[in-house]
Amino acid sequence: MISELVVNVEPQEMSIAVLEDKNLVELQKEARNLQFAVGDIYLGKVKKLMPGLNAAFIDVGYKKDAFLHYQDLGSNFNMQQKYLKQVLADPKKAVSISKLQNEPEIEKDGSIGDVLKIGQEVLVQIAKEPISTKGPRLASELSFAGRYIVLIPFGDKVSVSSKIKTAEERARLRQLIQSIKPKNFTVIVRTSAEGRRVAELDHELRTLVKRWEESIAKLSKDKIPSLIYEETGRAVALLRDIYNPSFQNIYVNDPDVYNSIRAYVSLIAPGSENIVQLYTGGLPIFDNFAITKQIKSLFGRTVTYKSGAYLVIDHTEAMHVIDVNSGNRAKSSDDQEQTAMEVNLAAADEIARQLRLRDMGGIIVVDFIDIHDNANKQKLFEHMTKAMASDRAKHNILPLSKFCLMQITRQRVRPAMDVETSETCPACFGTGTVKSSILFTDSLEGKIDCLVNKHHLKKFTLHIHPYVAAYVNKGLFPLSWQWKMKYTHGLKIVPNQSLAFLEYKFFDENNNELDMKEAQEVKV
Repeated sequence: MISELVVNVEPQEMSIAVLEDKNLVELQKEARNLQFAVGDIYLGKVKKLMPGLNAAFIDVGYKKDAFLHYQDLGSNFNMQQKYLKQVLADPKKAVSISKLQNEPEIEKDGSIGDVLKIGQEVLVQIAKEPISTKGPRLASELSFAGRYIVLIPFGDKVSVSSKIKTAEERARLRQLIQSIKPKNFTVIVRTSAEGRRVAELDHELRTLVKRWEESIAKLSKDKIPSLIYEETGRAVALLRDIYNPSFQNIYVNDPDVYNSIRAYVSLIAPGSENIVQLYTGGLPIFDNFAITKQIKSLFGRTVTYKSGAYLVIDHTEAMHVIDVNSGNRAKSSDDQEQTAMEVNLAAADEIARQLRLRDMGGIIVVDFIDIHDNANKQKLFEHMTKAMASDRAKHNILPLSKFCLMQITRQRVRPAMDVETSETCPACFGTGTVKSSILFTDSLEGKIDCLVNKHHLKKFTLHIHPYVAAYVNKGLFPLSWQWKMKYTHGLKIVPNQSLAFLEYKFFDENNNELDMKEAQEVKV
């Protein structure tokens, strides 16, 4: 299997697509000015205690106070609070964390009022981003994730991933980390550390400790709430979790993001940085790799997957519901059980892909086509388990019920990916009527004339639908050539699959969009 990563960086948003054998399996979209991302660490203040929930609401600067449960304080919360008070009182006199004396651990079944008071300063980390009307979910046990290890201040343990099966390797890694880790830091050894040399692990450990020290240096009693540590850029963070030797290419269309990803790859896999490539093609990067078309076909309510069979995906307040339909498959065979089984097995593969692609979380109920043979039900359950084995989110799958329903729970950290595949027509603004389409190219020529002769722009790009682009480029003396000769040779025509039929966008030479849209007519 060939794995590729495609990063599309736009002025307001960054999109990251993961391809396996050219098929889209993961898509992440994130605003470039996003705050309160998972992993960010804040110095916050306790605003309200909720004894009934055994939790507190913390002011971290979000429009809604963030939620911190007692269970998420961490067993070494007392030690963290002692250190925080020292740093805030006088940063220059604060002792190093490695010289701190151990404090008693908080009780596992204690009360939030025993450890927190209103107005108290507290160090917290975003565990879940704001979702819908809810504020961020917090944890006070801080962690700094690397490629091979996770560093947790105010502890003193070494844990090794249970996915490393060899007892000798587990013992080697545990002993190795014990010999190099500083005091009062817990280290979790990740699965990817298997077989790594001490120099690699020591280098990453020092890097993570440095991140912690740089974060602490930002603490100030004058700035509460304040961000003291910002998680690595989304592209790098995703790469950190999914990178493996099977990656063939990483394509990026932005020089700055390209440099940061290349630097990270050279750090975690020296000699492999050449797989990171800067995309400079004329087409939008997602169009070039056929991602736009896959997004349009995969994110609707109805998803067709094989031989006419399809899924219907609905999101209710409480759960996601997926209905499996055979379409015209039932007509091709007299053996209903075998036909239903074939459709269900193919549906299991597509559902596993959709859960990962849309990042669907919480409770998912799948209504498979009825099958009666218990052996077939068990086979379908095992197939679904295998299909979801590569899903990095924690999940639990229950066997099929009597009514052929399968229940799945999947970890929800971020809001589910919801891409709207239908849109208000940009040509008629939803009114249902448009100007004569034969006059569309005349309207475009008017815009070009305005840019050249009124705004004195000589180099710009026009993005239009591929069908329209084919029309203006057809013939021996195409319309695009006539425009260049009449107005400017700096005009470039780009077919863009993400645009509607009569939609267009102008960009200057720095790729900034130029607002040349016609205003919507308002009827009185």
